[in-house]
Amino acid sequence: MRSFPTRVRVFSGTDDLDLDLFQETALFPGDAVAVLHESQDKKWVFARSYHYAAWVPKSDIAMGTREDVLSYHGRDKAYLVVTGDKVETVYTPEDPRVSRVSLDMGVRLPLIASGTLGHSLNGQNPYTGYAVRLPVRKTEDGTLEFAPAVIARSRDVSPGYPEFTHHNLIRQSFKFLGERYGWGHDYGGRDCSGFISEIYRSFGILMPRNSGQQGTSEFGVNIRFDDNAPMREKLEAINTLEPGDLIYIPGHVMMFLGVDGGTPYVIHSVKGYSHLEPDGTLYSGTLNGVSVTPLTTLHKSSGTSFIDEIYNLKKIRYPLSDMR
Repeated sequence: MRSFPTRVRVFSGTDDLDLDLFQETALFPGDAVAVLHESQDKKWVFARSYHYAAWVPKSDIAMGTREDVLSYHGRDKAYLVVTGDKVETVYTPEDPRVSRVSLDMGVRLPLIASGTLGHSLNGQNPYTGYAVRLPVRKTEDGTLEFAPAVIARSRDVSPGYPEFTHHNLIRQSFKFLGERYGWGHDYGGRDCSGFISEIYRSFGILMPRNSGQQGTSEFGVNIRFDDNAPMREKLEAINTLEPGDLIYIPGHVMMFLGVDGGTPYVIHSVKGYSHLEPDGTLYSGTLNGVSVTPLTTLHKSSGTSFIDEIYNLKKIRYPLSDMR
């Protein structure tokens, strides 16, 4: 999804060509959008998803009726959830529209009952995989239809959502470890808030798109701090966190992992990295990917510590009695 109807990349300067200022976020196969407008050249549409509104290439959207779009994820349907960082549908030359389609963590697809398929689906016996319905564009006019596809049973997927536990939250987060940072899901990756959103989406919890929207929203149990809150108060609150809880500073979000040797650790999709050297000088380097770091030593490039910048700690509990 783009700020304006163009693929032209725009940057704040020549020293960083990773942060395309026109790149907003991404849509995934099966996401429903309301199409609100069309560009003058008819190559882009302005679309509203559940958490964002921006321009999308028209060739990536299948136009359907409201009823068809909203019924795709009907509550009475069995579904398959992508629980790996990425999986693909199996290769099939019979229908290239459903061949090797990339599916990110949290994507949910309706399952097709195995007894309705027979012994051949796109040239393959589907009994060794999961048969799902994918939304595709009709070749002749780009309107919406649904086509069967197969995802191998060996892939990291789950029939239904996995159990929402602290253990599973951390397990999901480490599936992204080492993935390159992708601003607005650029490079097929994700940024800090996209990283968090996909993890929670794999449990059926939909988050606001940007870290500021997540951090200031009232969902979850929030521990908020004003600008004058002392570091001691924040450290005491951090000690009440459990694995999978979220830590917000302006423009960034991290997932709490736990404490080792008195030091709290976090996992996050992060671009730059700074800390104070023993002599008090500021070291600045790059991580540019999903990384595990100690929290207390992290600093911004300005020299301000991450602890000083924390404005909210968020705990998401659903259901409250079952988190473990």
